[in-house]
Amino acid sequence: MRLALFDLDNTLLGGDSDHAWGDYLCERGFLDAVAYKARNDEFYQDYLAGKLDNDAYLNFCLEVLGRTEMATLDQWHLDYMRDCIEPIVLPKGLELLAQHREAGDKLVIITATNRFVTGPIATRLGVETLIATECEMIDGRYSGRSTDVPCFREGKVTRLTRWLEETGHSLENSYFYSDSMNDLALLEIVTNPIAVDPDPNLRAEAEKRGWPVISLRD
Repeated sequence: MRLALFDLDNTLLGGDSDHAWGDYLCERGFLDAVAYKARNDEFYQDYLAGKLDNDAYLNFCLEVLGRTEMATLDQWHLDYMRDCIEPIVLPKGLELLAQHREAGDKLVIITATNRFVTGPIATRLGVETLIATECEMIDGRYSGRSTDVPCFREGKVTRLTRWLEETGHSLENSYFYSDSMNDLALLEIVTNPIAVDPDPNLRAEAEKRGWPVISLRD
């Protein structure tokens, strides 16, 4: 069975789910909007520039999970899915997933965004296997810290390699779709790397290497 791997943010979605979660919390008054949004925007620009301090970012964005009851988080996420995610689900992204599904491929979303945010999004997209940054849980609630190797940059390769060993899948004839130069390490090891609405750095790299460049937003 071939693997079809997909980045999530700005690939299958017409936006960034992690950044949108922060905006949602600010707009609803759950966080200090001015301070949080300024810091969140700063981290996002660092991410786009390929210089994100991921440990600092995780400490920043997971803190709210650690001080909020699970029932409240679940309700917030339902509202967030309806108001923030549903409008940026890309129809052509759904079509691409359907094409690979109909071809008998194994679909996997692999994302740097944490599992709390992305788990329901993967379900909405009909993808059962999600490899994401993990949130630590203690006694049934979030601690506000991450656990395991963050699924970011080379960490995506580390997490995927472990998943391959655990499941017996291989990268033979595999596909990976991504918009970001941050995913270069993973793009380099699949059979079919495909740049999707890529950032300028990835577009230049894809053109240099002869990788396909597609758009799911046309």
